[in-house]
Amino acid sequence: MLELDKKNFEEEVLKAEGPVLVDFWGPTCEPCKALMPHVHALEETYGDKVKFCSLDITKARRLAIGQKVMGLPAIIIYKDGAEVERLAESAATATAVEELVKKYA
Repeated sequence: MLELDKKNFEEEVLKAEGPVLVDFWGPTCEPCKALMPHVHALEETYGDKVKFCSLDITKARRLAIGQKVMGLPAIIIYKDGAEVERLAESAATATAVEELVKKYA
């Protein structure tokens, strides 16, 4: 899982080719922490087809707001630098994230 920050977000996500999953999370977000092992497991299965990244929003709040992340957890799929789909808050379940990844893998 590639750790993103405001320095590498553009290069690793917005300039990347193909599908990129970004897990926007925060250290005080319990649902984020509960979802994280599932996202890591998906990376083991689909990591050759989808690039998996995570962004701690406490370290890049402006960047998260710029990506219209208003609630956590937020799982966003980018393709060739553009957002194509997202799951946020209660919609971001382990099952829903897996279905999302399968669509783009």
